[in-house]
Amino acid sequence: MTAIALETSKQTKPILDPPVNLSENDNHQPSQKPKAEVGRDRADEEKVRERLRLLVFPSVSLFLLLFVWELYSRQNGVTLPGPTAVFRDSHHLIFHPWFDNGANDKGLGWQILASLKRVAIGYTAAAVVGIVLGFMLGKLRGMRQGLDPLIQVFRTVPPLAWLPISLAIFAKSEPAAIWVIFITAIWPILINTSVGVMRMPRDYENVAQVYEIRGWRYLTLVLLPATAPYMFTGLRIAVGMAWLGIVASEMLTGGVGIGFFIWDAWNSGRVSDIIVALAGVGCTGLALDRAVALVANLVGTQID
Repeated sequence: MTAIALETSKQTKPILDPPVNLSENDNHQPSQKPKAEVGRDRADEEKVRERLRLLVFPSVSLFLLLFVWELYSRQNGVTLPGPTAVFRDSHHLIFHPWFDNGANDKGLGWQILASLKRVAIGYTAAAVVGIVLGFMLGKLRGMRQGLDPLIQVFRTVPPLAWLPISLAIFAKSEPAAIWVIFITAIWPILINTSVGVMRMPRDYENVAQVYEIRGWRYLTLVLLPATAPYMFTGLRIAVGMAWLGIVASEMLTGGVGIGFFIWDAWNSGRVSDIIVALAGVGCTGLALDRAVALVANLVGTQID
């Protein structure tokens, strides 16, 4: 009996596993980041890739353009100077843009700055008048129907076609050039703003009526936020057209300005100077476009 009890006790005795070293197991298991951190890391990596693409792709395109241009300029019978010839002949314009020898003999920086001053005046006037008229056209159906034919006719007139009329009105080249900028830039601002007002959701109007939002509060709380994407799209288009208009008008009006600088360089046979000036015009136009887009983003309107 005793032997049987001893045998039973041996069989029912629990078998204990050896102690587990938790710290040792933890060392062998890889640490896992929370899903939120993983998502942030992936977003950061995507931003870096996007910035690299924005840097690499334009650089490659520019290199290919310069390479093809250089090959073309070395062909027999080609009078267009290549990049190396342009740098050799016009490096003084690139490295010394602010020289001033009096009269019209000024560096490229002064020429562009003079044109920008005219653009600032004409573009600002076009923005103010275009936005105000755009609000009125969007709200007043009768006014829109009455002015739409005139707007469609005037907006198709090329910028240079306005120059003789502006010279006849003002009898001076400076206000005539500013008028050309104004009349060129106002149409996209006016049209886009009026379209934004017409496409404003009806719910906005209903909420304004329920809460009795009128006057200045209606303009700042309802109308401007609703039409901002359309308005800034028009402003962005208009700044490029204004820069285009001033360069063209200055070729005929003369004086200090990038347009007359290009025309004078052509008359003097300085083709390399023209190419450098065109590069400056393009870079300035790009900067103006990005400036308008930046202002739009700062006020909470995404137009990119």
